[in-house]
Amino acid sequence: MLKLIGPITQLLTLDKLPLKGSLKDEQLEILENAGILMEDEKILEVSNYPDLLAKAKALHAEVIELKGDFVALPSWIDCHTHICFGGTRAQDFAMRNAGKSYLEIAEAGGGIWDTVTQTRKLSQEELAERTIKNANRHLGEGVTTIEVKSGYGLTVAEELKMLRAIREANSETKADLISTCLAAHMKPKDFEGSEEEYLHEISEQLFPILKSENLTNRIDSFIEQSAFSPQEIESYYQKAIDLGFDLTVHADQFTTGGSEVAIKFSAKSADHLEASTAREIALLAKSDTVAVALPGASIGLGCDFTPARKILDQGGSLAIGSDWNPGSAPMGDLITQASILATFEKLSTAEVLSALTFRAAAALGLEDRGKLKAGLLADFNLYPTADFREILYQQGKLKPEQVWKKGNKI
Repeated sequence: MLKLIGPITQLLTLDKLPLKGSLKDEQLEILENAGILMEDEKILEVSNYPDLLAKAKALHAEVIELKGDFVALPSWIDCHTHICFGGTRAQDFAMRNAGKSYLEIAEAGGGIWDTVTQTRKLSQEELAERTIKNANRHLGEGVTTIEVKSGYGLTVAEELKMLRAIREANSETKADLISTCLAAHMKPKDFEGSEEEYLHEISEQLFPILKSENLTNRIDSFIEQSAFSPQEIESYYQKAIDLGFDLTVHADQFTTGGSEVAIKFSAKSADHLEASTAREIALLAKSDTVAVALPGASIGLGCDFTPARKILDQGGSLAIGSDWNPGSAPMGDLITQASILATFEKLSTAEVLSALTFRAAAALGLEDRGKLKAGLLADFNLYPTADFREILYQQGKLKPEQVWKKGNKI
């Protein structure tokens, strides 16, 4: 079915921008008085509205006429979330702000293990319902593609429950949920064996089922002193590569080491990077691994932001994810977090918009979205403003009036 929407005051295609390196706002392609001609799920043409209107009438296309000022942008892509979970960690947040350490919080029953315990108590259906609710909130704010990790199950059976819940949720929301297996989040406290033995069990028993049920094509791990070392994770990642999985890494959040593993194994992305030094930044910039900043975790934990400015200036590719999770990043507001990161790291509007769209798509290995151009998915947001700069300026308070996913208004 053919549809035309317009006229659009400003349409930012985000086309013709490089995947890597710094960007200036002057590089943005901004079409005025524009329209989007769609055929089924994809964009057929983006151009001047009067010209497209004449073409649409000749083709007997449906015309959706807009009244007032609107800015059109590709819909947001959140390339790092943990929105499938049980329970809450409000106690952790309060204790952390009261000066308690990570160890003290863990000893009081908090931390990742607390979420694991609460998630295990829920059925697959209950987890799916919670995931749908979170995904739909994101969707209403213009996030139409959402990566969702497991990692709060930490047994073969419980990880399968989570990933099946994510698949179930994907069929019940209009957002696209991209699942990732994070069984290597930490060694579970109830596993009687070493870190290496746990990773061996997961890779031998869980990986084949993930393939046979087509539950995910992405494997993640937390490389950190409190989780798994670079040495411990190598055989795990090699097994994943041998089976054809894509890789991503929770890297350099508190200590370095993870980003080098990501680069060595050609991971799609290295996420967090708050502890990355000049050495890690230089290595990332030379690689094809996308650096993913997670400002929500920095806000939630009160720690440094990812060195986004340095990564871009050295030629790296930067995406921004929300890290929406019950522990360190409960806010889950992608645009607010991106706006705050931009302020502290002095990121141009072009850099932020790219980090939330086509560069985030690259972090997920997706090539069919993230720009407004012919042949890509008709995923876009319409903001009630005449100036695209208002979106970040208002730090998340300006919401899209319309969200379109695969050629349909949500």
